[in-house]
Amino acid sequence: MSIIYLNICNVKKFFFRYCASGCSMKELHFSYRVGVSTISKIIKEISCIIWDTLREEFMKLPDTENEWKAIANGFEIKANFPHCLGAVDGKHIRVVKPDQSGSMYFNYKDYFSFVLLAVVDAEYRFIFVSIGSYGKECDSLIFKETLFWKKMNEGSLNIPKPKPLHETIVKDVPYVLVADEAFPLSVNLLRPFGGTHLDAVKKIFNYRLSRARRYVECAFGILANKWRILHRPLDVQADTAIEIVKACTVLHNFVREKDGLNFEDIHHANPVEQPMPAHVQLQRVHNPRGGPIANDIRCEFANYFVSPIGSVHLQTTAYN
Repeated sequence: MSIIYLNICNVKKFFFRYCASGCSMKELHFSYRVGVSTISKIIKEISCIIWDTLREEFMKLPDTENEWKAIANGFEIKANFPHCLGAVDGKHIRVVKPDQSGSMYFNYKDYFSFVLLAVVDAEYRFIFVSIGSYGKECDSLIFKETLFWKKMNEGSLNIPKPKPLHETIVKDVPYVLVADEAFPLSVNLLRPFGGTHLDAVKKIFNYRLSRARRYVECAFGILANKWRILHRPLDVQADTAIEIVKACTVLHNFVREKDGLNFEDIHHANPVEQPMPAHVQLQRVHNPRGGPIANDIRCEFANYFVSPIGSVHLQTTAYN
């Protein structure tokens, strides 16, 4: 049954009550006396309509330097992390085991899921999402196959050219994404220093990185608490579940855009251009995993964070 044959108010109620309250389709069946299969089709159709209608306005991938600089400025002001274009991470969306899927959706946390991988700005808005990868896959491999990562490696995202971290510094440093240990270190992607016996410089870098990376974790928390269907396994077909999550992410951005931008973070900083150096031009054709170039960039950030112009109050005690 198409949604056009039902009262439009009930159609909206099905979707928003299902997603916002986390109730089951069986509950909707008893409340509205509509068949479960019909409700499932309606919710899928509404999810597709919401995604197709709002995506271009509320989840448009930045494609100009000014848009990227606005994002970087947000991270510098709120997280004290300059040159940050976004925080990237993955979230497992719990599902009831899809039919004939074997162990493809079974993740390391011992339940069935697919992955919501996202890049988030300093306003907790999703810049880019990739939804539907098998739960058994790791975040770094999923991210490597995304359109976002391929465009970044090709140099077609129009991200700003490298420049110094501060006006008093000479060396140019590229703009980067921040991520956790699950992701590889590269020219445009920073991860924490590994190991347990780290010196003070590396510990402070890891602390400052976590301050920027927490925005993606918080965005996932806000998303799940706003759309409480994400607190329980999705008991629908895999393609329907993917459409529901896509609709929830774009609605999350819609709410943040309309109501959520007055949120004040507890951390503040004072916000603080040159030809691209030859070694950074490598990112235009090949973004190396790790290696001396990427590690040198990470060290530039680490040294900046312990310098008088880049340090923040109480950072030497916060990492302990």
